[in-house]
Amino acid sequence: MRLDRLAVSRFRCVADASLALGPGINLITGDNGAGKTSAIEALYLLSHGRSFRGRVRDGLIQHGEAALRVLAQWRDASATEHRAGIEHDGKQWQVRVDGASVKTLAELASRIALVCFEPGSHALLSGAAENRRRFVDWGLFHVEPGFLECWRRYARALRQRNALLKSAHDGVSLESWEHELQISGDLITAMRISYLAQWEHALLIATAQFLPELPVAKVSFVRGWRAEDTLAAALKSSRDRDQAMGFTSVGPHRADWRINFARLNAKDGLSRGQTKLTALACVLAQAQQFAAVHGDWPIVCLDDLASELDQRHQQRVIELVIASKAQVVITATEAIPALAPLHVSRFHVEQGDFTALL
Repeated sequence: MRLDRLAVSRFRCVADASLALGPGINLITGDNGAGKTSAIEALYLLSHGRSFRGRVRDGLIQHGEAALRVLAQWRDASATEHRAGIEHDGKQWQVRVDGASVKTLAELASRIALVCFEPGSHALLSGAAENRRRFVDWGLFHVEPGFLECWRRYARALRQRNALLKSAHDGVSLESWEHELQISGDLITAMRISYLAQWEHALLIATAQFLPELPVAKVSFVRGWRAEDTLAAALKSSRDRDQAMGFTSVGPHRADWRINFARLNAKDGLSRGQTKLTALACVLAQAQQFAAVHGDWPIVCLDDLASELDQRHQQRVIELVIASKAQVVITATEAIPALAPLHVSRFHVEQGDFTALL
């Protein structure tokens, strides 16, 4: 897909802005706090159904305004034009795609695939396991047609089991929902293991490009329960403990994965710069894995690129995304030397006002 237009209203510091994006590289420059990241955040919201900077109540809606709105216009692989819009009034989302209301943000997110590297991306490695589960599940959402429905089945069964654990219940009801957890949970785990095995091949190439000084990367997966048990056995053996705590302590919702470079663990054995580059390699490997299935890269967003990477690594990233023929949105406080000889769609932002540059 190619995004042709992005319009943002009452979104953080942006009162009203519209960008006509080019098919290749798009560069947005401006001072810190001017609104560059808000454009990236709006794109991320369309493609992930959430912000990478917090919840709606964390200042997503511009101060003093009743609601935010993000509109997008794009063309799919067959060059068919589509339009979509999302609005949030502080209580709920309203989503429309091609003029029709849709029930969930997931229905829009399935249409707009986007990967993003931003200053907080290091949390993929150093942060909570939830970050890494979301990363894998986004990939599965776009490459495995049955994943979303399977995850919904699991989430429903998990809610039901947790509710039973907090109340008086008969063992039959608990066993029934544990059976549903086991069936859907085993399917989710199998899909995650398969995805990570394929993604690891792309990651090896990316880490060799950006971190050639490190040993070969190896990805390890933790299912969310003891490796020697089945999920059914783990659920059964944890009943008493879960009853006392009031929630389910084992299962795919507790899964995790790690990257190791021989004796170095990516979470705490790398320098800050190496951690950033490893996170970048993860994001670009995911884009490559997406392309292996769909034939084209997703949109690539690189927020504050010059501040996150030195010029040598900036050059490598630019060369890679150009070769991929992906649509790219880059933000920076000033011009990026690696882009100087290239045809780039340029924009400048001041206090939330975007201007297209010749």
